[in-house]
Amino acid sequence: MADFDHRILFVTIYAAFNARAIDEVLVNMHPDVDWPNGWEGGWVKGHDAVRDYWTRQWNVVNPRVEPLRCETDVNGQIVVDVHQVVKDLSGTILADGMVQHVYQLEDGLIRRMEIREV
Repeated sequence: MADFDHRILFVTIYAAFNARAIDEVLVNMHPDVDWPNGWEGGWVKGHDAVRDYWTRQWNVVNPRVEPLRCETDVNGQIVVDVHQVVKDLSGTILADGMVQHVYQLEDGLIRRMEIREV
């Protein structure tokens, strides 16, 4: 898949995440996706675990992520530069900065995502 196609896919996925449209994001993930628990630490595996993680997270904090750049690295992973703003539920900013999300795809679906600090 070309980088252009990846950009379209990831812009759509990030918009769905920001809209809290979990099912619209999960449809783009492998059923056994490995997903980082960037909030509590560790990893979650599979659609149900990702749904539970995000639901719990959104009951406590309000993260918003905006993809700024999307490229394929030499290993075939998709690297997305992301501006991330996390607020508490009253609107106070808890974090505002850049991270990289690194994706591995399998059969056009997200198989794994890692968070890299930049």
